[in-house]
Amino acid sequence: MGCDGGTIPKRHELVKGPRKVEKVDKVAELVARWFYCALSQEKLRRPIVACELGRLYNKDAIIEYLLDKSPDKTPMESASHIKSIKNVTELQLVDNPAWCGDKESIKGDKYDDLQAARFICPVVGLEMNGRHRFCFLRNCGCVFSERALKEIKAEVCHKCGVPFQEEDVIVLNGNKEDVEILKKRMEERRLKSKLEKKSKKGKTAAAASQQEPSADSPGPSKAKSGKDCVNSSSGESRQIIFTKSSENGNPAVPGKVNKAPSSSTKRSIADSEDKSEAYKSIFTTHSSAKRSKEECSNWVTHTAYYF
Repeated sequence: MGCDGGTIPKRHELVKGPRKVEKVDKVAELVARWFYCALSQEKLRRPIVACELGRLYNKDAIIEYLLDKSPDKTPMESASHIKSIKNVTELQLVDNPAWCGDKESIKGDKYDDLQAARFICPVVGLEMNGRHRFCFLRNCGCVFSERALKEIKAEVCHKCGVPFQEEDVIVLNGNKEDVEILKKRMEERRLKSKLEKKSKKGKTAAAASQQEPSADSPGPSKAKSGKDCVNSSSGESRQIIFTKSSENGNPAVPGKVNKAPSSSTKRSIADSEDKSEAYKSIFTTHSSAKRSKEECSNWVTHTAYYF
């Protein structure tokens, strides 16, 4: 077996045992889940959104994924449950004043603290680096630590004041049990929304079917009375009277409006006895305003004073 030069082989060099299971570095896993997009694997940058299962994404990556409808599109397990932009919520995050960014570690001569987070809890001040559990509210998108929601119990958001329920609280990057609970809530919520849409469509269709026969054929009350009330666009109501025959003896067309003859005829002011002669002289119908044939002009075009 060789052993030239007096080398003595050891047992682990000669006998190969079972391979050890490779353990994932917990720090690297936390950094990948809390500092990088779950879809594009790029660094998280604003605007940041979260799905109903608590995963973090860049909003640009979600929009590109939804717009890509090519047949060669690779299915992504991390975004398979996202069907539209309504399935994600934009997060309202609070910046960490102690976070200096990536400017100091450009040269590589300084220690890169992986536990320093870009965002913090606005109530307690814990850093959102994966060491502590964080949640967000689906109604408003505000992000808090789970400790803050437990210590300060309220039915209203601590930041913006929007009311919420326990079902609206979604854990960010939770464990398997949390993901299963959130998945059940998501399916129930979507099923409920589908049933509400179907019920609304049924109500609108029933209302439309009821309006059509009433508009086409008059009801029994309309046939007896012979009167109909029509609402105009300005809000005024007019009464239409349907007559059997017209005054001339010709049968009237059903649905046609017959104008009632006006009881009062037009009378000139000169014939009225109530007015004085001074008031009558203002108008052209008065005898003083009329001209004789000698005073009339011989112009072809008559003026307003020609009578």
